[in-house]
Amino acid sequence: MKKLFAEFFGTYWLVFGGCGSALFAAGIPDLGIGFAGVSLAFGLTVLTMAYAVGHISGGHFNPAVSFGLWAGGRFDAKELLPYIISQCIGGLAAAATLYFIMNGQDSFVGIDNTQAGAFASNGYGAFSPSGYSMTAAFVAEFVLTMFFLLIILGATDKFANGKFAGIAIGLALTLIHLISIPITNTSVNPARSTSQAIFVGGEPLSQLWLFWLAPILGAIVAGFIYKNVLQKNE
Repeated sequence: MKKLFAEFFGTYWLVFGGCGSALFAAGIPDLGIGFAGVSLAFGLTVLTMAYAVGHISGGHFNPAVSFGLWAGGRFDAKELLPYIISQCIGGLAAAATLYFIMNGQDSFVGIDNTQAGAFASNGYGAFSPSGYSMTAAFVAEFVLTMFFLLIILGATDKFANGKFAGIAIGLALTLIHLISIPITNTSVNPARSTSQAIFVGGEPLSQLWLFWLAPILGAIVAGFIYKNVLQKNE
């Protein structure tokens, strides 16, 4: 249960900090943090929680990461479902908190689910921040999650300097967001996508399948590549 609570709190912090920065701080005229600030916020959430609770649960905070570590031989298949459930609940709890805070603003009139990126949701086509196609979104999410897992597997390898793993992983997530916010609003994390899509509804919810399938496939491919091609066994 400690592992599951750690995954809950880690995913909560990722969604609250990352999506919260996009919702509250990114768009303020002249003073907003913009894409770069949101990217850094997502990276910082993972970096901080990796050191806070990573020693308890492994610090996945992401169903794709759990699948990737399983494919790489670092995670037991019987723990996949409990971890994923905890991650999704943590994300939903964070989204609920964000919605409650937004509702406290006088000008808030609800979430407009006809707009790309509404409530920090992910999307493609008309719901991509810059109008990228479904195929482009799938390739971006697949490739970026694959490299994210390669970095995670390498940085946490028994032959690597594990003290700096959290920094490498946090900066990797920052870089991923710097690349892909204009494409899909950046997922690489099905729990993060699910939490926002459920509150938005409409087309972003119907597009959610891509933000489960592409990241998980990319993560599994990375796990097999690292285990069979890159991993040092002696």
